[in-house]
Amino acid sequence: MYNKVIHYIKENNLINEGERVLIALSGGPDSVCLLNILYELKSKLRIELGAVHINHLLRGEDSDGDEEYVKALCIKYDIPCYIKRADVNKFAEKQKLSSEVAGRQIRYDFFEKIAQEQKFNKIATAHNANDQAETLIFRLIRGSGLDGLGGIKSFRDGKIIRPILCLNRAEIEEYLKEKQIEARIDKTNFEKVYNRNKIRLDILPYIKENFNKDIIGTINRTAELLQIDNGFIEEEVLKVYGKYCIESEECFIIKKEAFIKNKAILTRIIRRALIRYSKQNYDFEMKHIYDVINLSNKVTGKKINLPNNILAENVYGDLIIKKHCLDELKQRKIEIQKSKIDGSVIEFGDYNIEFSVIKNYERDKIDFKANDNIKFFDFDKIINNIIIRNRNNGDKLIPIGMKGSKKLKDIFINEKVPQNERDLLPIICFDNEISWVVGIKISDTYKVLYDNKNILKVKIQKRGK
Repeated sequence: MYNKVIHYIKENNLINEGERVLIALSGGPDSVCLLNILYELKSKLRIELGAVHINHLLRGEDSDGDEEYVKALCIKYDIPCYIKRADVNKFAEKQKLSSEVAGRQIRYDFFEKIAQEQKFNKIATAHNANDQAETLIFRLIRGSGLDGLGGIKSFRDGKIIRPILCLNRAEIEEYLKEKQIEARIDKTNFEKVYNRNKIRLDILPYIKENFNKDIIGTINRTAELLQIDNGFIEEEVLKVYGKYCIESEECFIIKKEAFIKNKAILTRIIRRALIRYSKQNYDFEMKHIYDVINLSNKVTGKKINLPNNILAENVYGDLIIKKHCLDELKQRKIEIQKSKIDGSVIEFGDYNIEFSVIKNYERDKIDFKANDNIKFFDFDKIINNIIIRNRNNGDKLIPIGMKGSKKLKDIFINEKVPQNERDLLPIICFDNEISWVVGIKISDTYKVLYDNKNILKVKIQKRGK
């Protein structure tokens, strides 16, 4: 048993010498087996151990009994124990999540918190070969792509490890029996009201009896093969994602060129963008991915709602992923007095805006067309202040070379500025009059003339560029 686990740990590079490993300890057979094996191996692996436990408050006295059992076990092994009590049902209702998803989110958030605070290098969970088989069948029934059918990974996110994924449940039970260890039993695991329990109690035993005695091993070998194939595809996805996807705090953009790529690549690009933007690994299904693909064929301005409060919008063929509401961004406004503007650098959204005053400038020494991100204005014409803000309804601008004003909305339409970008572009005003819609138009009112004495140089740079 020990040799099997050590080989699996080394083969998958799960634990390095000197690391601190935090064990997710529920008190059930699997996690207790994991704790005991790592405890027996800690000298050989030269590691330190700790345990973390979540009391989900779902099973009354049984949940409290699990908590007390875990405390006693950690005292016995002389390892630190970190416990959190959380009302999963209340959290699920508040966040509009299923109890299963809510419980998973609470667990992993707490695991990560403790790992960071207490300097643990790895978080070990007790998933085993039977869990892997149940997961694959569950995902196959629900519908899943290659990544989902790869099942549970031995190593995830550089920190989550599954050291006993190589053991099946029969091996775990035999190990505990030999060690004379009585773990806690969650009675809900035997209730057939849950789909996963039906797979565990009905489907897998039926397949084992009638088709394949080693169905657990067979499914696990299949999962390993699928993970290898999917790993190769993911390497290609990262190349394409970096080329056609733009990430910012406000939104993610998937350029229209990405939608002519192979569908195996495209579906993964979309899933990656949704997960990275929402910071949620769950709730996005293939039907949502295909909804986004279908949206790319619709007219500009078409939108769809997605899980986790995400909105996807077609903007001239590009797909924009964002939150439902941009009200806070629309209301942003920064005001600076003219006397204090020289040398100022202002952060606004994703942009840095730098102001400098050039006194007694010589026109022949300035190239006004050298850089679209740098504009020059008549500083002497500004009376009181400079304002940076987002657009407002009814905004107008006198474009350079024109005498009359033009609605900003019409300028955006003519310039084919995507709807989502209109709310994010900085607008620079002098004395409440628009002087520059960054990247689009400047005003004729404050243009630089030959007889100007002092001019204002405005340089804008998008962070991360």
